[in-house]
Amino acid sequence: MFQKIKRFFYFAVAWYFRIFAEIKLQRWNPRIIVVTGSSGKTTLLHLIESQLGKMAKYSHHANSSIGIPFDILGLQRVSLTVNEWPGLFLSAPFKAFSGIPGEKVYVVEADCDRPNEGNFLSSFLKPEVTLWTNVSRTHSMNFDTLIKSGKFTDLEEAIAYEFGYFAERTKSLVIANRDLPLVEKQLSRVRCRVNRISAEAGLKKYEIDLVGTKFEFDKNIFIFPFLLPKETATSILMCFNLLDYLGVKKNKEFLDLKLPPGRNSYFRGIKDTTIVDSTYNANLDSMSAIINMFGQIKSTDKIVVLGDMLELGSLEKDEHEKLADLIADHDFKRIILIGPRVTKYTYPRLSGLIGSSADLEHFNNPKDVLDYLKKNIKGNEVILFKGARFLEGVIENLLENKDDIKFLARREKIWEIRRKKWGL
Repeated sequence: MFQKIKRFFYFAVAWYFRIFAEIKLQRWNPRIIVVTGSSGKTTLLHLIESQLGKMAKYSHHANSSIGIPFDILGLQRVSLTVNEWPGLFLSAPFKAFSGIPGEKVYVVEADCDRPNEGNFLSSFLKPEVTLWTNVSRTHSMNFDTLIKSGKFTDLEEAIAYEFGYFAERTKSLVIANRDLPLVEKQLSRVRCRVNRISAEAGLKKYEIDLVGTKFEFDKNIFIFPFLLPKETATSILMCFNLLDYLGVKKNKEFLDLKLPPGRNSYFRGIKDTTIVDSTYNANLDSMSAIINMFGQIKSTDKIVVLGDMLELGSLEKDEHEKLADLIADHDFKRIILIGPRVTKYTYPRLSGLIGSSADLEHFNNPKDVLDYLKKNIKGNEVILFKGARFLEGVIENLLENKDDIKFLARREKIWEIRRKKWGL
């Protein structure tokens, strides 16, 4: 019921904060660069930040129709609890006339979690440049109504059309992923210059281990002390294309790159294990990228812990069965599934695909996963966590150094309360 009420009032609330954010945005008048797409947005934003540094302001932790106006106004949610809202509503008019940022460029991550979000945000931001990473079936539950109404016949096309508003309303340059037909189709709406980027054509070699990742192109080699999926190659090329447009000198070492929690961070765990934390979000595209990345890391004993993919609506069964096919392509010795969706759809299909070639377990409660791991970890395993169901709480209890807890995702009070209800 709460979610239905939230969806019903979502844009009414967003419009309220947008009115005051527009006042402040007009007073500020920065050059606006939008980073959008179903996945990879945050990594691309941080690649850009490592290059532009203090030249720009960045919309960290904000990418929605409410979050972006909050970011512009300087409003912050701390606990994510309901009792914060009255103060936020009262503060917004005053924030509209508060001091403006000193940066002349605003790099903003923008998502399309629901119909009309791309239209709403693009008409508000009116970007000078848009970087469009990809399109996939994220938050597809919210787009089911467009299929039922007959407006679209395909969910991915409906989602792509919504993202296309950013490209359509861009003033100067769209930098887009050339390798995706769904993106290419929407570029017919663009009235400015389009630069099409193809990592498939440019990437010559991709190597990864627990020390970092190497991308080799025709003329450049990039080495990162992070675990990055192969798809990051597109983001590197997009970033450099933007720098060319802005006339900014490139730093090929990306020395100042920092990634936020839950994006393939790795930690030392109990019994000399290595934990790879990719718990921030999960859709089939991001699952595919991270599982394929993990599959290339050399280790004699790898464990994958995979949770549900949420908000898929009519695609829930199909996407979770495809996840089984994806997992089966790799030689993982132990596979742990957590959540009602992976239990219902992924487990039976995966069980038939792998037979007895790997240990396969499934649970609904994250506390049961934690107990199972504590009992069955022998030592020196490399463990990937990806998906929903409070996996960051499982990781928290497996860390060797408890000071690392602050580097995990979802540290706000509301998530702490919810984890405790699950016994974490």
